Amino acid sequence: MHHGTAPARPLTADRTDMPADIRLIVTDMDGTLLDDDGRIPPDLWPLLDRLRDRGVLFCPASGRQYASLAVQFKDVLDGTVFIAENGAFVVRDGREISSDLLEPPFVRDVVAAARDLAAGGVDVGAVVCGKRTAYVERTDPAFLAEAVKYYALLTPVDDLAAVDDEIIKIALFDFGTAEHSTAPALRPFAATHQVVVSGEHWVDVMHAGTGKGAAVRRLQEELGVTPAQTMVFGDYLNDLEMLDAAEWSFAMANAHPEVIARARYLAASNNEHGVLRAIGRVMGLTPQPPVA
Repeated sequence: MHHGTAPARPLTADRTDMPADIRLIVTDMDGTLLDDDGRIPPDLWPLLDRLRDRGVLFCPASGRQYASLAVQFKDVLDGTVFIAENGAFVVRDGREISSDLLEPPFVRDVVAAARDLAAGGVDVGAVVCGKRTAYVERTDPAFLAEAVKYYALLTPVDDLAAVDDEIIKIALFDFGTAEHSTAPALRPFAATHQVVVSGEHWVDVMHAGTGKGAAVRRLQEELGVTPAQTMVFGDYLNDLEMLDAAEWSFAMANAHPEVIARARYLAASNNEHGVLRAIGRVMGLTPQPPVA
């Protein structure tokens, strides 16, 4: 498996196995499939029909909650697999395939750490992500505006430490740069759990075995699909492990440098519909979707 010995490069004609026998396509959402305005390329919908005709499973993989992804893909829910909450919750045809739960004492510890950060002057807030809904105790308009982008179901509560739900993830939004302040403060939790910077402002805390990569590998196992039959697209640090699960691994042109170093190929940017163009190229689906 490619591990960044050479940086990702554009897909050239040196692959003799195109069009490839692809069975599973997994794509990150923000910064990858979606453009910078958060829109799904309109050409995705006819492409999904063609993929389904070929027996290819399409799978959005995101830090977003399942409810948010289900809204975005409401017309194609049948036959779509969703890797939600950065891999902590996997759903197919509305049915749970897998979930990784956090213990209540651990949830309380992370909530306390978030409160300590805020008390120390960091402009940060926590979202406790349950199976039923996501919960917040910070309710100022600026914070809610960020949280609602990723959590269609969002419930304000007085005390995040007292939430009664099955908790699959805790996400912290930092109005500064998450890598600089919030992520280092959460590092002690990384000894026993996953602590992942999932965007410029977001850090996700999850069960130790959780991640998009683990979710993709479980999916491959369940479906009998090999890495050679898998295409994966990503742009940020929470996408690194899932790139390792596919021979057809693509970093977006706009991706974090570590992602470009880890992927095998480079796709056009999210604003140039790089996911659709790469799928068209690798699978021999012509005409390929236009750039704009």
